[in-house]
Amino acid sequence: MLMQTYNRFNVTFTSGKGCKLYDDNGREYIDFASGIGVNSVGYAHPEWVKAVSEQSGKLAHVSNLYHTQPASELAARLVKLAGMENVFFCNSGAEANEGIIKLARKYSHDKYGDGRAVIVTLKQSFHGRTVTTLAATGQSSFHKHFFPFTEGFTHVPPHDLEALKALGDDVCAVMLEVVQGEGGVFPLDHDYIRAVSGLCRERDWLLLTDEVQTGIGRCGSWFAYQQAGILPDAVSFAKGIAGGLPFGGFMAGKKCGDVLRPGDHATTFGGNPICAAAAMATLDILTEALPEVGQKGKYIMERLEKLPKVRGVRGLGLMIGIVTDGNPREIVCGLLDAGLVALTAGTDVVRLMPPPVITYDEIDKGLEILKEALK
Repeated sequence: MLMQTYNRFNVTFTSGKGCKLYDDNGREYIDFASGIGVNSVGYAHPEWVKAVSEQSGKLAHVSNLYHTQPASELAARLVKLAGMENVFFCNSGAEANEGIIKLARKYSHDKYGDGRAVIVTLKQSFHGRTVTTLAATGQSSFHKHFFPFTEGFTHVPPHDLEALKALGDDVCAVMLEVVQGEGGVFPLDHDYIRAVSGLCRERDWLLLTDEVQTGIGRCGSWFAYQQAGILPDAVSFAKGIAGGLPFGGFMAGKKCGDVLRPGDHATTFGGNPICAAAAMATLDILTEALPEVGQKGKYIMERLEKLPKVRGVRGLGLMIGIVTDGNPREIVCGLLDAGLVALTAGTDVVRLMPPPVITYDEIDKGLEILKEALK
Protein backbone atom coordinates (compact mmCIF):
# COMPACT_ATOMS: atom_id res chain seq x y z
CA MET A 1 0.00 0.00 0.00
CA LEU A 2 1.49 3.33 -1.10
CA MET A 3 1.65 6.30 1.26
CA GLN A 4 -0.98 8.84 0.34
CA THR A 5 1.47 11.65 -0.35
CA TYR A 6 0.14 12.33 -3.86
CA ASN A 7 -3.29 13.45 -5.00
CA ARG A 8 -3.17 10.98 -7.87
CA PHE A 9 -5.42 11.10 -10.90
CA ASN A 10 -7.67 8.10 -11.41
CA VAL A 11 -5.70 6.65 -14.33
CA THR A 12 -3.31 3.69 -14.47
CA PHE A 13 -0.83 3.93 -17.33
CA THR A 14 0.61 0.67 -18.59
CA SER A 15 2.66 1.58 -21.68
CA GLY A 16 3.77 4.34 -24.00
CA LYS A 17 5.01 4.78 -27.52
CA GLY A 18 6.52 7.96 -28.92
CA CYS A 19 4.62 10.81 -27.25
CA LYS A 20 1.51 8.80 -26.50
CA LEU A 21 0.49 6.93 -23.35
CA TYR A 22 -1.92 4.03 -22.92
CA ASP A 23 -3.91 3.09 -19.82
CA ASP A 24 -5.06 -0.30 -18.53
CA ASN A 25 -8.18 -0.06 -20.70
CA GLY A 26 -6.12 0.51 -23.84
CA ARG A 27 -7.12 4.16 -24.13
CA GLU A 28 -4.69 6.54 -25.85
CA TYR A 29 -3.48 9.88 -24.45
CA ILE A 30 -1.33 12.64 -25.97
CA ASP A 31 1.46 13.49 -23.51
CA PHE A 32 1.96 17.20 -22.81
CA ALA A 33 3.59 16.53 -19.42
CA SER A 34 6.65 14.29 -19.98
CA GLY A 35 6.33 12.83 -16.48
CA ILE A 36 6.92 16.38 -15.12
CA GLY A 37 9.64 17.12 -17.65
CA VAL A 38 11.42 13.77 -17.34
CA ASN A 39 10.48 11.77 -20.43
CA SER A 40 12.41 13.96 -22.83
CA VAL A 41 12.60 11.37 -25.62
CA GLY A 42 9.05 10.11 -25.21
CA TYR A 43 8.36 6.44 -24.56
CA ALA A 44 10.10 3.29 -25.81
CA HIS A 45 12.40 5.15 -28.17
CA PRO A 46 14.36 2.35 -29.89
CA GLU A 47 17.80 3.96 -29.38
CA TRP A 48 17.08 4.55 -25.69
CA VAL A 49 15.73 1.02 -25.20
CA LYS A 50 18.79 -0.45 -26.91
CA ALA A 51 21.22 1.52 -24.75
CA VAL A 52 19.47 0.58 -21.49
CA SER A 53 19.07 -3.08 -22.50
CA GLU A 54 22.68 -3.51 -23.56
CA GLN A 55 24.10 -1.83 -20.47
CA SER A 56 21.83 -3.81 -18.13
CA GLY A 57 23.36 -6.97 -19.58
CA LYS A 58 26.88 -5.73 -18.84
CA LEU A 59 27.02 -3.83 -15.53
CA ALA A 60 24.36 -2.29 -13.31
CA HIS A 61 26.32 -0.93 -10.35
CA VAL A 62 29.79 -0.91 -8.80
CA SER A 63 29.71 2.33 -6.71
CA ASN A 64 31.79 5.46 -7.17
CA LEU A 65 34.87 3.81 -5.69
CA TYR A 66 35.63 2.73 -9.26
CA HIS A 67 35.43 4.18 -12.77
CA THR A 68 32.82 3.09 -15.32
CA GLN A 69 32.88 3.82 -19.01
CA PRO A 70 29.30 5.17 -19.32
CA ALA A 71 29.73 7.70 -16.50
CA SER A 72 33.14 8.86 -17.75
CA GLU A 73 31.89 9.36 -21.31
CA LEU A 74 28.78 11.17 -20.11
CA ALA A 75 30.82 13.47 -17.86
CA ALA A 76 33.08 14.54 -20.72
CA ARG A 77 30.09 15.20 -22.95
CA LEU A 78 28.09 17.21 -20.43
CA VAL A 79 30.86 19.55 -19.32
CA LYS A 80 31.55 20.35 -22.97
CA LEU A 81 27.88 21.11 -23.66
CA ALA A 82 27.63 23.30 -20.56
CA GLY A 83 31.02 25.04 -20.68
CA MET A 84 31.88 23.67 -17.23
CA GLU A 85 34.96 22.03 -15.70
CA ASN A 86 33.63 18.91 -14.01
CA VAL A 87 30.47 17.15 -12.86
CA PHE A 88 29.11 15.22 -9.89
CA PHE A 89 26.41 12.65 -10.63
CA CYS A 90 23.54 11.93 -8.24
CA ASN A 91 19.93 10.74 -8.46
CA SER A 92 17.47 13.63 -8.29
CA GLY A 93 16.98 17.36 -8.63
CA ALA A 94 16.79 18.02 -4.91
CA GLU A 95 20.03 16.12 -4.38
CA ALA A 96 21.66 18.09 -7.20
CA ASN A 97 20.60 21.38 -5.59
CA GLU A 98 21.88 20.22 -2.20
CA GLY A 99 25.20 19.65 -3.95
CA ILE A 100 25.55 23.18 -5.34
CA ILE A 101 24.53 24.58 -1.95
CA LYS A 102 27.35 22.63 -0.29
CA LEU A 103 29.73 23.64 -3.06
CA ALA A 104 28.98 27.35 -2.57
CA ARG A 105 29.36 27.23 1.20
CA LYS A 106 32.64 25.35 1.04
CA TYR A 107 34.01 27.72 -1.60
CA SER A 108 33.26 30.67 0.65
CA HIS A 109 34.51 29.00 3.83
CA ASP A 110 37.78 27.94 2.19
CA LYS A 111 38.39 31.51 1.00
CA TYR A 112 36.84 33.70 3.71
CA GLY A 113 36.32 31.52 6.78
CA ASP A 114 33.19 31.58 8.98
CA GLY A 115 30.34 34.03 8.72
CA ARG A 116 29.78 34.07 4.95
CA ALA A 117 27.30 31.28 4.20
CA VAL A 118 23.93 32.83 3.22
CA ILE A 119 22.50 31.74 -0.11
CA VAL A 120 20.02 34.07 -1.81
CA THR A 121 17.11 32.64 -3.78
CA LEU A 122 14.10 34.28 -5.40
CA LYS A 123 10.54 34.47 -4.21
CA GLN A 124 8.27 32.10 -6.17
CA SER A 125 11.23 29.74 -6.62
CA PHE A 126 11.19 25.99 -6.04
CA HIS A 127 14.36 24.00 -5.37
CA GLY A 128 13.29 20.64 -3.94
CA ARG A 129 11.61 18.65 -1.18
CA THR A 130 14.43 17.97 1.28
CA VAL A 131 14.53 20.06 4.45
CA THR A 132 17.38 22.16 3.03
CA THR A 133 15.97 22.66 -0.47
CA LEU A 134 12.59 23.53 1.04
CA ALA A 135 14.37 26.23 3.02
CA ALA A 136 15.89 27.45 -0.24
CA THR A 137 12.46 27.51 -1.90
CA GLY A 138 10.96 30.99 -1.99
CA GLN A 139 7.32 30.03 -1.45
CA SER A 140 5.83 30.31 2.03
CA SER A 141 3.29 27.56 1.29
CA PHE A 142 6.15 25.03 1.46
CA HIS A 143 7.49 26.37 4.76
CA LYS A 144 5.32 24.41 7.15
CA HIS A 145 5.12 21.12 9.07
CA PHE A 146 8.83 20.26 8.99
CA PHE A 147 10.44 22.81 11.32
CA PRO A 148 13.17 23.61 11.99
CA PHE A 149 14.38 24.22 8.47
CA THR A 150 18.04 24.61 7.52
CA GLU A 151 19.30 28.12 8.23
CA GLY A 152 21.23 30.37 5.91
CA PHE A 153 18.77 31.30 3.15
CA THR A 154 17.14 34.59 2.26
CA HIS A 155 14.60 35.29 -0.48
CA VAL A 156 14.32 38.42 -2.63
CA PRO A 157 11.73 39.35 -5.28
CA PRO A 158 12.52 38.42 -8.89
CA HIS A 159 13.80 41.30 -11.05
CA ASP A 160 14.61 43.44 -8.00
CA LEU A 161 18.33 44.05 -8.41
CA GLU A 162 18.34 46.67 -5.65
CA ALA A 163 17.15 44.09 -3.14
CA LEU A 164 20.20 41.98 -4.03
CA LYS A 165 22.58 44.94 -3.81
CA ALA A 166 21.25 45.76 -0.32
CA LEU A 167 22.32 42.41 1.12
CA GLY A 168 25.21 42.23 3.57
CA ASP A 169 28.63 40.61 3.78
CA ASP A 170 27.26 37.23 4.92
CA VAL A 171 26.18 36.19 1.40
CA CYS A 172 28.14 33.51 -0.47
CA ALA A 173 25.91 32.74 -3.48
CA VAL A 174 22.78 33.50 -5.48
CA MET A 175 20.72 30.56 -6.76
CA LEU A 176 18.05 31.07 -9.41
CA GLU A 177 15.89 29.27 -11.94
CA VAL A 178 16.03 30.82 -15.40
CA VAL A 179 12.33 29.92 -15.64
CA GLN A 180 10.49 29.54 -12.34
CA GLY A 181 8.60 26.32 -13.04
CA GLU A 182 6.63 25.26 -9.97
CA GLY A 183 6.09 28.91 -9.08
CA GLY A 184 3.94 29.44 -12.18
CA VAL A 185 6.22 29.23 -15.26
CA PHE A 186 7.78 32.71 -14.97
CA PRO A 187 10.79 33.25 -17.28
CA LEU A 188 13.34 35.64 -15.80
CA ASP A 189 14.29 38.64 -17.91
CA HIS A 190 17.67 38.07 -19.55
CA ASP A 191 18.89 41.57 -18.70
CA TYR A 192 18.15 40.85 -15.05
CA ILE A 193 20.03 37.53 -15.20
CA ARG A 194 23.06 39.27 -16.74
CA ALA A 195 22.93 41.97 -14.06
CA VAL A 196 22.83 39.32 -11.32
CA SER A 197 25.79 37.59 -12.94
CA GLY A 198 27.74 40.84 -12.95
CA LEU A 199 26.92 41.55 -9.30
CA CYS A 200 28.06 38.06 -8.32
CA ARG A 201 31.40 38.56 -10.06
CA GLU A 202 31.81 41.95 -8.39
CA ARG A 203 31.18 40.58 -4.88
CA ASP A 204 32.70 37.13 -5.38
CA TRP A 205 29.36 35.41 -4.82
CA LEU A 206 28.90 32.16 -6.69
CA LEU A 207 26.10 32.24 -9.27
CA LEU A 208 24.19 28.96 -9.12
CA THR A 209 21.56 28.09 -11.73
CA ASP A 210 18.95 25.47 -10.89
CA GLU A 211 18.31 23.81 -14.27
CA VAL A 212 16.58 20.73 -12.89
CA GLN A 213 13.49 21.51 -14.95
CA THR A 214 14.82 23.90 -17.61
CA GLY A 215 17.96 22.02 -18.61
CA ILE A 216 18.79 19.26 -21.10
CA GLY A 217 17.07 20.88 -24.07
CA ARG A 218 13.72 21.67 -22.46
CA CYS A 219 13.84 25.40 -23.25
CA GLY A 220 15.47 25.32 -26.68
CA SER A 221 19.15 25.19 -25.69
CA TRP A 222 21.03 22.59 -23.70
CA PHE A 223 20.76 24.84 -20.65
CA ALA A 224 18.47 27.84 -20.33
CA TYR A 225 21.24 30.10 -18.98
CA GLN A 226 22.92 29.87 -22.37
CA GLN A 227 20.11 31.95 -23.88
CA ALA A 228 20.87 34.75 -21.41
CA GLY A 229 24.50 34.84 -22.52
CA ILE A 230 25.99 34.04 -19.11
CA LEU A 231 28.11 31.28 -17.63
CA PRO A 232 27.22 30.42 -14.02
CA ASP A 233 29.72 29.10 -11.52
CA ALA A 234 27.69 25.94 -10.98
CA VAL A 235 24.57 24.41 -12.49
CA SER A 236 22.27 21.60 -11.33
CA PHE A 237 20.33 19.29 -13.64
CA ALA A 238 18.10 16.20 -13.44
CA LYS A 239 14.63 15.34 -14.86
CA GLY A 240 15.16 15.00 -18.62
CA ILE A 241 18.78 13.84 -18.58
CA ALA A 242 18.19 10.06 -18.65
CA GLY A 243 14.90 9.92 -20.54
CA GLY A 244 12.88 8.46 -17.66
CA LEU A 245 15.42 6.89 -15.30
CA PRO A 246 16.35 8.60 -11.99
CA PHE A 247 19.48 10.61 -12.62
CA GLY A 248 20.81 14.07 -11.84
CA GLY A 249 23.92 16.01 -11.03
CA PHE A 250 25.67 19.33 -10.84
CA MET A 251 28.55 20.88 -12.72
CA ALA A 252 31.14 23.38 -11.53
CA GLY A 253 33.03 25.98 -13.53
CA LYS A 254 36.67 27.07 -13.31
CA LYS A 255 36.14 29.24 -10.24
CA CYS A 256 34.99 26.39 -8.04
CA GLY A 257 35.80 23.20 -9.92
CA ASP A 258 38.37 22.05 -7.34
CA VAL A 259 36.41 22.97 -4.19
CA LEU A 260 34.96 19.56 -3.37
CA ARG A 261 37.66 17.04 -2.51
CA PRO A 262 37.59 13.35 -1.50
CA GLY A 263 35.26 12.93 1.49
CA ASP A 264 33.43 16.26 1.00
CA HIS A 265 30.45 14.83 -0.89
CA ALA A 266 29.21 11.41 -1.97
CA THR A 267 26.25 9.32 -3.10
CA THR A 268 25.86 5.57 -3.51
CA PHE A 269 23.97 5.34 -6.79
CA GLY A 270 25.21 8.48 -8.59
CA GLY A 271 26.57 7.79 -12.07
CA ASN A 272 24.83 4.42 -12.21
CA PRO A 273 26.02 2.77 -15.45
CA ILE A 274 22.53 1.97 -16.75
CA CYS A 275 21.29 5.51 -16.10
CA ALA A 276 24.46 6.96 -17.62
CA ALA A 277 24.00 4.85 -20.76
CA ALA A 278 20.39 6.04 -20.92
CA ALA A 279 21.62 9.63 -20.61
CA MET A 280 24.09 9.21 -23.47
CA ALA A 281 21.31 7.85 -25.70
CA THR A 282 19.04 10.69 -24.58
CA LEU A 283 21.64 13.29 -25.56
CA ASP A 284 22.07 11.61 -28.95
CA ILE A 285 18.33 11.75 -29.62
CA LEU A 286 17.95 15.32 -28.34
CA THR A 287 20.83 16.54 -30.50
CA GLU A 288 18.56 15.98 -33.49
CA ALA A 289 15.45 17.37 -31.78
CA LEU A 290 16.99 20.46 -30.16
CA PRO A 291 16.99 22.80 -33.20
CA GLU A 292 13.17 22.63 -33.37
CA VAL A 293 12.34 22.98 -29.67
CA GLY A 294 12.11 26.78 -29.76
CA GLN A 295 10.01 26.68 -32.94
CA LYS A 296 7.64 24.10 -31.46
CA GLY A 297 7.25 26.18 -28.31
CA LYS A 298 6.45 29.30 -30.31
CA TYR A 299 3.99 27.32 -32.46
CA ILE A 300 2.14 26.08 -29.36
CA MET A 301 2.08 29.46 -27.61
CA GLU A 302 0.76 31.31 -30.65
CA ARG A 303 -2.16 28.90 -30.89
CA LEU A 304 -2.83 28.90 -27.17
CA GLU A 305 -3.28 32.68 -27.21
CA LYS A 306 -6.26 32.25 -29.54
CA LEU A 307 -8.10 29.71 -27.39
CA PRO A 308 -11.18 30.54 -25.28
CA LYS A 309 -10.76 31.38 -21.59
CA VAL A 310 -6.99 31.85 -21.95
CA ARG A 311 -5.92 35.06 -20.19
CA GLY A 312 -2.20 34.73 -20.80
CA VAL A 313 0.55 32.47 -22.08
CA ARG A 314 4.19 32.51 -21.00
CA GLY A 315 7.21 30.25 -21.12
CA LEU A 316 10.41 29.33 -22.88
CA GLY A 317 10.75 26.54 -25.42
CA LEU A 318 8.60 23.58 -24.41
CA MET A 319 8.02 24.81 -20.86
CA ILE A 320 4.72 26.69 -21.15
CA GLY A 321 2.25 28.16 -18.67
CA ILE A 322 -1.37 29.00 -19.48
CA VAL A 323 -3.22 31.45 -17.24
CA THR A 324 -6.90 30.56 -17.52
CA ASP A 325 -10.29 31.32 -16.09
CA GLY A 326 -11.06 28.44 -13.80
CA ASN A 327 -9.38 26.00 -11.45
CA PRO A 328 -6.19 24.52 -13.00
CA ARG A 329 -6.63 21.17 -11.25
CA GLU A 330 -10.18 20.85 -12.59
CA ILE A 331 -9.02 21.83 -16.07
CA VAL A 332 -6.23 19.24 -16.01
CA CYS A 333 -8.72 16.58 -14.84
CA GLY A 334 -10.98 17.50 -17.74
CA LEU A 335 -8.08 17.31 -20.17
CA LEU A 336 -7.16 13.87 -18.87
CA ASP A 337 -10.74 12.69 -19.37
CA ALA A 338 -10.49 13.99 -22.94
CA GLY A 339 -7.18 12.23 -23.64
CA LEU A 340 -4.51 14.86 -22.94
CA VAL A 341 -1.96 14.69 -20.10
CA ALA A 342 -1.06 18.12 -18.67
CA LEU A 343 0.16 19.66 -15.41
CA THR A 344 -0.50 22.57 -13.07
CA ALA A 345 1.90 25.18 -11.68
CA GLY A 346 1.37 27.77 -8.98
CA THR A 347 -2.25 28.59 -8.16
CA ASP A 348 -3.69 29.61 -11.53
CA VAL A 349 -1.59 28.01 -14.26
CA VAL A 350 -1.98 24.98 -16.50
CA ARG A 351 1.53 23.84 -17.38
CA LEU A 352 2.51 22.11 -20.62
CA MET A 353 5.83 20.26 -20.98
CA PRO A 354 5.66 18.01 -24.05
CA PRO A 355 8.67 15.84 -24.88
CA PRO A 356 11.08 17.75 -27.15
CA VAL A 357 10.73 14.91 -29.69
CA ILE A 358 6.98 15.50 -30.08
CA THR A 359 5.78 15.83 -33.68
CA TYR A 360 3.68 18.67 -35.04
CA ASP A 361 0.88 16.18 -35.72
CA GLU A 362 0.86 15.17 -32.05
CA ILE A 363 1.00 18.85 -31.03
CA ASP A 364 -2.04 19.63 -33.21
CA LYS A 365 -4.00 16.71 -31.77
CA GLY A 366 -3.19 17.83 -28.23
CA LEU A 367 -4.13 21.44 -28.93
CA GLU A 368 -7.44 20.35 -30.42
CA ILE A 369 -8.25 18.42 -27.24
CA LEU A 370 -7.26 21.48 -25.20
CA LYS A 371 -9.44 23.76 -27.32
CA GLU A 372 -12.51 21.56 -26.89
CA ALA A 373 -11.92 21.12 -23.17
CA LEU A 374 -11.65 24.87 -22.58
CA LYS A 375 -14.94 25.44 -24.35
